[in-house]
Amino acid sequence: MSRIEKMSILGVRSFGIEDKDKQIITFFSPLTILVGPNGAGKTTIIECLKYICTGDFPPGTKGNTFVHDPKVAQETDVRAQIRLQFRDVNGELIAVQRSMVCTQKSKKTEFKTLEGVITRTKHGEKVSLSSKCAEIDREMISSLGVSKAVLNNVIFCHQEDSNWPLSEGKALKQKFDEIFSATRYIKALETLRQVRQTQGQKVKEYQMELKYLKQYKEKACEIRDQITSKEAQLTSSKEIVKSYENELDPLKNRLKEIEHNLSKIMKLDNEIKALDSRKKQMEKDNSELEEKMEKVFQGTDEQLNDLYHNHQRTVREKERKLVDCHRELEKLNKESRLLNQEKSELLVEQGRLQLQADRHQEHIRARDSLIQSLATQLELDGFERGPFSERQIKNFHKLVRERQEGEAKTANQLMNDFAEKETLKQKQIDEIRDKKTGLGRIIELKSEILSKKQNELKNVKYELQQLEGSSDRILELDQELIKAERELSKAEKNSNVETLKMEVISLQNEKADLDRTLRKLDQEMEQLNHHTTTRTQMEMLTKDKADKDEQIRKIKSRHSDELTSLLGYFPNKKQLEDWLHSKSKEINQTRDRLAKLNKELASSEQNKNHINNELKRKEEQLSSYEDKLFDVCGSQDFESDLDRLKEEIEKSSKQRAMLAGATAVYSQFITQLTDENQSCCPVCQRVFQTEAELQEVISDLQSKLRLAPDKLKSTESELKKKK
Repeated sequence: MSRIEKMSILGVRSFGIEDKDKQIITFFSPLTILVGPNGAGKTTIIECLKYICTGDFPPGTKGNTFVHDPKVAQETDVRAQIRLQFRDVNGELIAVQRSMVCTQKSKKTEFKTLEGVITRTKHGEKVSLSSKCAEIDREMISSLGVSKAVLNNVIFCHQEDSNWPLSEGKALKQKFDEIFSATRYIKALETLRQVRQTQGQKVKEYQMELKYLKQYKEKACEIRDQITSKEAQLTSSKEIVKSYENELDPLKNRLKEIEHNLSKIMKLDNEIKALDSRKKQMEKDNSELEEKMEKVFQGTDEQLNDLYHNHQRTVREKERKLVDCHRELEKLNKESRLLNQEKSELLVEQGRLQLQADRHQEHIRARDSLIQSLATQLELDGFERGPFSERQIKNFHKLVRERQEGEAKTANQLMNDFAEKETLKQKQIDEIRDKKTGLGRIIELKSEILSKKQNELKNVKYELQQLEGSSDRILELDQELIKAERELSKAEKNSNVETLKMEVISLQNEKADLDRTLRKLDQEMEQLNHHTTTRTQMEMLTKDKADKDEQIRKIKSRHSDELTSLLGYFPNKKQLEDWLHSKSKEINQTRDRLAKLNKELASSEQNKNHINNELKRKEEQLSSYEDKLFDVCGSQDFESDLDRLKEEIEKSSKQRAMLAGATAVYSQFITQLTDENQSCCPVCQRVFQTEAELQEVISDLQSKLRLAPDKLKSTESELKKKK
């Protein structure tokens, strides 16, 4: 059980501020009685005990009147100190010290508490705990073993609050709840009820989830069984496929050998046919040339070779020039494509720059319109007509900034004036309210006295009326009447009724005037509050703007490296929007290309499947053809027949190519000989001696040109037949 032993008081209320004025009180067990006249300090001792234990000041004070008055002490600073020595619930000795200071200012006193200290004795050593490290109020409550509500309302209850058991039901219940800590138990019960309700709801949800989880579990088991069976089927299918592949390997090798041999046969056959066709053609050409040749070259083979080589050099030189011309033409075409591409890029850039220029002009027009409207609102001269130059823009910014600074100064001055007026009006309101309260109290007191006297007069008259019929008590009643009249006259002398009525009327009029003044002051206060609210909103908006600017600066600083690395420079808003638009366009194009590639991939997959199916079909067809071929050839040499067939096909192909090219060559030769009036052969460069010889060559070429389509058609039909 805790027990208070000693307490020292210095500088509290009437207790002196010098060390010699310190008073030490020793508390006896089980009871200590404080006896003394009014003003001796009994209540101060109780208030000091309450303050040292709970940290609460007496009612009606905030510490200013609790400390010794500096004016009385004729000091600027007055320090007060309370020390308490007691034993806690464990019987350990504890000392507590609380200090305060009251400073006399020019118009008022300033009060503040100083650092408090709790000192304990543990193992023979003193251990101090400062209020900077812990809450002294909480430590005191735990050491005394009594709640703060019991200390304030029971043990150290102030005499002004001692009638709280007679207060209203709600306030009384609140007091008892604080004393018995019922609020904590109510909150605990409410918390338990909420927890129970929450847990019940969770149980319902979990039961509902459990139902679906069971279904999911059964479905998962079923799927797992299906997967196991499908995996077993897949394993067996893979083994079957593997066995089929092993069986197909020798067949594939045999098929490759057959294809290789077939290709050899076709190649040799084509070569044989081509050589045979070439031989026949050369023999035919030789015979035709011998028939048509009017003049046979009489020189030696060396001279003929020289002439042939000269012609070949001439042909190669012309072919080289033709290749150079083609190369130059390709180069010019490439340059043309590059120039066209550059032209299209420049046109796109021109369109983008034109769009930016149009936007810039729109922004300039919007800016000029905004400047004109602001100049009209702010009554600024020189901005009635646009467009505006850079000098005018700078001048406008300067004028607006000066006007803004002037308005801000004016607003600050008005706010300061409003604040001073508000303080003055508040002071007047307080004085008027105090005066109103005093006058109301006087009116109530006077009205109460007047009502009391009127009631006494009515009672006396009533008693007189009741006693008029009684002759036995006439003398007694006369005496009482005389006495009552004497008291009434005395009361009328002491307080004139008419004067009291006049005073009441004057006080009521004064009260009405004060009410009107109070309403007027309330209106002014409301207006000042409105201005204060406006100023607060303006400050909040200014602060919000500063915060937004700071956020923008931080965002720019955080992303400046990334933007610089991406763009090569730190962009403004317009540049960033253009860059984002271009990147969005590139992303859309990339998505389109990706979709196109996916579509092509799907098409390729489909083609691949189709080719695989076609390959299988061809393999089956090859197998059937091999069977048919074996049936047809029997035991004959298949390789030799195949080579012969290939040679014939190759020979027919070369002949078809020669005939197809001969049509164009003959037509070109005829054109050169007829239109260009050449006097030499376009092949051998031989000069024609007569016009008849030239016409004979032309007619020969025309006859060959007429026969070429028929020969080509017959060769193609023969080639198709062989294939």
